[in-house]
Parts: sequence; structure tokens; C-alpha cells
Amino acid sequence: MQPVALLLACSALGLRGAVAEPPHVVFVLADDYGWNDVGFHGSEIETPNLDKLCATGVRLDNYYVQPLCTPSRNQLMTGRYQIHTGMQHQIIWPCQPYCVPLDEKLLPQFMKEAGYATHMVGKWHLGMYRKDCLPTRRGFDSYFGYLTGSEDYFTHHRCAHIDALNVTRCVLDLRDGEDVATGYSGVYSTELFTQKVTDIIGKHDPGKPLFLYMALQAVHDPLEVPERYVTPYRFIKDKQRRTFAGMVSAMDEAVGNVTEALKSKGLWDNTVLVFSTDNGGQTLSGGSNWPLRGRKWSLWEGGVRAVGFVNSPLLKNPGTVSQELIHITDWLPTLVGLAGGRMNHSKPLDGFDVWKTISKGTASPRLELLHNIDSMYVDIAPCPGNRYGNFSPEFTRHRVSVPPSPSQSDGFDVRIHAAIRYREWKLLTGYPGCPVWFPKPGTTTHPHWEDLNISKPSSLQNNIQLYNVERDPEERDEVSAQNPDMVDFLLTRLQHYQNSAEPIVYPDNDPKCDPGPDGAWGPWM
Repeated sequence: MQPVALLLACSALGLRGAVAEPPHVVFVLADDYGWNDVGFHGSEIETPNLDKLCATGVRLDNYYVQPLCTPSRNQLMTGRYQIHTGMQHQIIWPCQPYCVPLDEKLLPQFMKEAGYATHMVGKWHLGMYRKDCLPTRRGFDSYFGYLTGSEDYFTHHRCAHIDALNVTRCVLDLRDGEDVATGYSGVYSTELFTQKVTDIIGKHDPGKPLFLYMALQAVHDPLEVPERYVTPYRFIKDKQRRTFAGMVSAMDEAVGNVTEALKSKGLWDNTVLVFSTDNGGQTLSGGSNWPLRGRKWSLWEGGVRAVGFVNSPLLKNPGTVSQELIHITDWLPTLVGLAGGRMNHSKPLDGFDVWKTISKGTASPRLELLHNIDSMYVDIAPCPGNRYGNFSPEFTRHRVSVPPSPSQSDGFDVRIHAAIRYREWKLLTGYPGCPVWFPKPGTTTHPHWEDLNISKPSSLQNNIQLYNVERDPEERDEVSAQNPDMVDFLLTRLQHYQNSAEPIVYPDNDPKCDPGPDGAWGPWM
């Protein structure tokens, strides 16, 4: 390793003297894992491995991701807000001909330049319509996993309807490198991916720094898991939640197996392990974000406040809980800094290096974060109505695309689905997504539901809502009327971001994507 790079690595780690080697970095990303789905947040689901790693590491309780998987993965890989890559709307569906722009430099490319071996196992979901979009063309030395989302955990098939052909294809979506991976039918994906990760660790040359990205399928639907994981949860009456709990246990076991593999190989003492979810839990599929409001697909805290922690023998203050503001875009500059890498040939980043914040407990360099601005937002999941409260029309009328309004040329169009966080304040505009506080699993109603007046808050008439999320993380007390100056300031900040936003890229499905009845999902251009 070059002396300059070594000194950079030592400086990033806050170590004395040029004696440290660049750390191995293992990033574990769970899918649809909610705030109330992990033991250390009080869940009824047991997660002993995650709990132990969190308790001996640094828990991130003011950490944010995106409300959907593709946008979160996009921001993780680029260190940039999705408005700056044109990917601020929804996910990439199997037949859409686009991917993370090819002129964006991704995290594994930076790590590779810093001298790392780079490997990925699991879910990509950042576009695959042409080979240049694949993980092995974007910085990973090896890849094993699936390219889209919502696979069957055992067959590894993904079903998608191709409108132009009026056919539904349920075919394989599993790759080893760039080749279709066959012969794995019947092997549960969480266990399959764990085996692939432990194989990579077992074969790795300890003398070379390792960057390993494990993007688990768990715990996204469909709800599938070997029965042995469900057996301990017979006490959970709701079948979906019971199966989901088993899936969480399988994932927890997987993370435990990966850490044991790192220790067995002698890598653990110089490893930084990051665990994160990609978005809030999906309440329609057994997930829970209690007591946070909302769910996946929404800009409420339940959709964007993430389960996350860091564990490493290199941490200066292990066993702590961080309340500092951290965002998923921060991982790229943080991890590249740890690697002793350089941000050369990078577009302007929206992320910050937060290693000192995590390791030493210093103040976060981040005071603000943009949750999103999406003028095409549609909440495609059904939202409960009268059962949870009589929602006024203002709550639901903006589920359709909002075109730019000439009357809003001098200020932010508050009809647009958007949210921004500044210090303790959070502003939401338009329709943020399903506004429900979904009950704690095992209960049917919120204990104080009768006291809530969510049918006619005055701010809804203007499509503006303001919350102090430090005092009110459950977003119960809407305070825009009492804080007009903060509202004006945050609307100005939203307009600032809107001015720098790229046009939304969301192309129509391409019928040429059809893999045929016996093919596999993959590049078609």
C-alpha cells in the first residue's frame, strides 16, 4: 500500500502512528426490516445476534434511509440524493430499460481503487437492462444474487407481467457473475446467500483488504421460511407476523454465521461491520414500525427511520447509542475514508464522512437531509380508512402525478410529495403516504387512539405539515401554525433542492425484456 494511502487510513481511523492497515468492511443490508422488528427496539421477535452486535457496537437511532429499496440502494452506492440521479420515483421494475446512470461512480469502484477485493452477494435492484448495468461492471470482483426483487425464496423465480405482450412470466432470477445460476432450487435464499458469503470469507487473502456487500432478500415478501424457524413463535396469533418472525430469526442466524466466519478466518479484529435496513417495514407483509407512524412507501418516520448499527473492534466508544443525524448517503464517503481512498472523478456528494461521529461520538457534520421530492408519487398499497380514523380528502387526494404549476414558480409547489429534515424539524408536503400509526403487533388499536385528532388538522388544507421529531418522533403533534418562519425556511430549502434536481427517469416497460417461458431475467439490450 502507498504511504499516503496508509496515512489516510490511519487518520480516518483516528489511530496513532502509521501502524494500522485498512480495515475490512462488511456491509449487511436487510430488506423491508421495520423499527419494531428487532429485539433491541423491544420487538417480540428474538434477534440475539443482532442484539449482541448492537450492544457491543454503536446503535444508530437517528439514522435514515429511503422508503423504498431501489432509492436506498442507489444512495448507498452513489453517496448522492436520488434527485441528483433521476431516480426519485419508485423502484426499477423488471422490464424498465434503465439503471443507475453509468456516469455515476459507485462505492465498490472507489473501494477497488483503494486496493480492496470487492464482492457482492444478494439483491442488486439497480437496473440490469444492459450488461453495463450489472454489479460486475460497476466495481464488484464477484457477484452472486438476483437482479430484481420479490423472488420466491426457494425457487428463485420472479413473476412479472409484460403488458405489451399480455403475458406473465415466472422465471429464474439468479446470477453467478453474469451467468444464470441454476441448480439452487429448493435452497432457501437466506441460507444460500450466507453460504456464499462465508465461502468468500474463507477463501479471502487476509493480506488484502476486503469489501463485502451482503444484500439479503430477508425479510421482504413473499413470506416464506423453513418451518423450524417459525416453531418458536407459536404464541404469535397472526399468521403473517408469525411467518415474518421466522424469517427474521433466519436472518439473525445468518448475520451470526457471517461474524463467526470473520472471526474464524482471523479477520474480525480489523473489520468494520455495518448493519442497515433499506426502508421501513411493510405492514401488509408482517412488518412493524411501532410506535413510528407510517410504513414502507411513505415519508413518515416509519418509512424512513432505519434500524442500523456499526460493530468493530476499531470503535473508540463501543456500547453506545448515537442520536446524531446520519443518512444512507453518508456511507460512501465514510467507508472510502476508512479505506484510505480518494474521491477522485466523483460527482458532488450529498453524504458526509461520519466515522468520527460513529466511533468517537462527536457531533455529526450533517444538519439537514432531504428525504425526497417526487412529483409523480403514487402510493400503490391500500391504506386503511375508517377503521383507523376518518381521514379527510386532503389526506388522499394527491395519490396522482402532480405536474409543475406556473403559479408556484417563485416557491416550492406544496402539492408535491416531499419531505426534508433540518436539525429537529421535519417538513412534509403533499401526500406523504399512508398516515396510519399501525398498532403494535398483538393489539388491535392504539391505546390512545380516541385522543387523536387526525381527521382535520388545519395544515392539511395547505398540504404542509411540520413536526419536531426530536420531541415527537411519532409525528403526533403537527406544529406548522406555531412555527411559520421554520416552514418558510424549509420550503426555501426544498425549492433549493428542486432547482438542482434531475428530471425523473421512469421509462415505460420494454416488451423486449421478455425472457420467454424458460428463460431468466437479465439484460436484453
